[in-house]
Amino acid sequence: MSEKGEERTKAEVSEKKTEEEILEERIYTVPLRRAWITPVTKRAPRAMRILKAFIKRHMKADDKSIIISNEVNEKIWSRGIESPPRKIRVRAVKDKEGLITVYLAEGE
Repeated sequence: MSEKGEERTKAEVSEKKTEEEILEERIYTVPLRRAWITPVTKRAPRAMRILKAFIKRHMKADDKSIIISNEVNEKIWSRGIESPPRKIRVRAVKDKEGLITVYLAEGE
């Protein structure tokens, strides 16, 4: 029984740490339609670059401080390299170290 109590407290502590570290959180709808004016074999990579540039511009960050989560990557690449989505809703979270992590918005 004591092990379960310890696990709960560890989980509660980690949740508190993640809540404290978040400085800024925003939800964006990123238009990816410009990826469609490139050749078909380069559309998904261009959509990823467009997403990164959008977050860089709107969250005022460097290229090195942006982390795109696996679920966003999988969403863009879900229909293959030739047909990425025209737009995507994402949640950008900035922590106190200046790192920006991009997640899918809830319900996506």
